[in-house]
Amino acid sequence: MLFTNAVIHTMAGATLKSGYLRIEGTKIMEVGAMPLTSGEEGIDLEGAHVYPGFIDAHTHIGMWEDGLTFEGDDGNEETDPVQPHLRAIDAVNPMDRCFSEAVDAGITTVLTGPGSANPIGGQFAALKTYGRRVDKMIVRAPVAMKMALGENPKNVYHDKNQSPSTRMATAALIRDQLQKARRYEEALVRAEADKELDPPEYDSKCEALIPVLRGEEKVHFHAHRADDIFTAMRIAAEFGLDYVIVHGTEGGLIADELAEDKVRVLSGPLLCDRSKPELRNLTPATPGKLAEAGVPTAIITDHPVVPIQYLPLCAALAVREGMSEEDALAAITCNPAKICGIDDRVGTLEAGKDADFVVFRKNPLSLSARPEMVFISGQRVR
Repeated sequence: MLFTNAVIHTMAGATLKSGYLRIEGTKIMEVGAMPLTSGEEGIDLEGAHVYPGFIDAHTHIGMWEDGLTFEGDDGNEETDPVQPHLRAIDAVNPMDRCFSEAVDAGITTVLTGPGSANPIGGQFAALKTYGRRVDKMIVRAPVAMKMALGENPKNVYHDKNQSPSTRMATAALIRDQLQKARRYEEALVRAEADKELDPPEYDSKCEALIPVLRGEEKVHFHAHRADDIFTAMRIAAEFGLDYVIVHGTEGGLIADELAEDKVRVLSGPLLCDRSKPELRNLTPATPGKLAEAGVPTAIITDHPVVPIQYLPLCAALAVREGMSEEDALAAITCNPAKICGIDDRVGTLEAGKDADFVVFRKNPLSLSARPEMVFISGQRVR
């Protein structure tokens, strides 16, 4: 399938003012500047703008189902504060209508997973937003291990009269489980090298954390307050973790520190109230401040906190509050892909990438903009 006469925002370099895009099957085969010399017929987009499919890098879509209470609440297993072995793909309901709303807004890839009730909540997955069976929607699973600092674990387990009820205990529980997993892996290695040694008894929690300790799987740290962000950085340094800060509400106050340590931030939600004390410094100016300081930044909705279809609106709000339009578009396309380690598949329009793209007649960051076409894996879904 060939698309011609388009303004192509590759998000991987210069924008092609008069370009074409060729796809074959599920992949992009070619992106280039007009005119074509082959005489091949294609779909004339008549000057429309083409962007990579938008990416929301932190949601709980399909895990807190739209319009349901406990029946559709599968995001927090509040029976044990340390649960790295839980998998998002076992909880996501692809039939949740919010996936369709994501598609209608041009969002083609999401990261979804457990909430922040537990210091270690489980495994996130990167999914396409179109499909009926989660196994066929997977971009990468697991894509990250969810860990949480700050108020949420404290509140959940204080109400249960058990640990953690302080920030100290939350951090200690994370350290303790990481250390157990490290010793478990060392015992596995010793047993493999020496057949006279018995391997340790199978431990699903430790097994789930081995890829984290090896740097093969990222940690996504839920952290709003500046001190919680620094705690995440401290724990990551102690264990050599490949990590990302999720939310980073006070990140704008410490942007220079984050840039110095090359910290990546998934910033948001931006369109919610200051519903708890650690959100007192919430402002939609934060993504712009982070980007200006050189911090790799993506914008997120934290759906259902902010409905996922408002991701472009969140990016537009960040522009209103000082972020450049170029940085805001990057924050919902190439940046989340790079930050989350799925940029081999999505985030830019380049040969070899998944054929995920959206076609707009208006600026996608304008309030009235809707995508005219949405393609996921080469299939038109809107």
